[in-house]
Amino acid sequence: MTLYIDPPTWPGHGRLWSHLVSDVSYDELHAFAAGLGVPRRAFERDHYDIPEHRYPDVVLAGALEVSSREVVRLLYGAGLRVRKSTVREGVVRDGVVRTAVVRVSEVQRRSS
Repeated sequence: MTLYIDPPTWPGHGRLWSHLVSDVSYDELHAFAAGLGVPRRAFERDHYDIPEHRYPDVVLAGALEVSSREVVRLLYGAGLRVRKSTVREGVVRDGVVRTAVVRVSEVQRRSS
């Protein structure tokens, strides 16, 4: 199991954040995050947002430190990248996230 984390350089809500990703599967990512006590609500599209004060814990648990560019490259390479312009609607059944990926433009077109 190899997970990756970028430096805490992303500002939001008065603090800095890192992104925790897997290059294998979301299941691997969710299992690793759960083992660290990271709440599922910290998952956003294709990564977990990790606050700066938790960064050392994540690295000690085995996540490899990489650049933010490398995080994106890994996600694309694994076919796990979900862009902001995509809406994900999902439900959890038996611990598995079932998702449908729909472009925002499609959702807007359906709403009109």
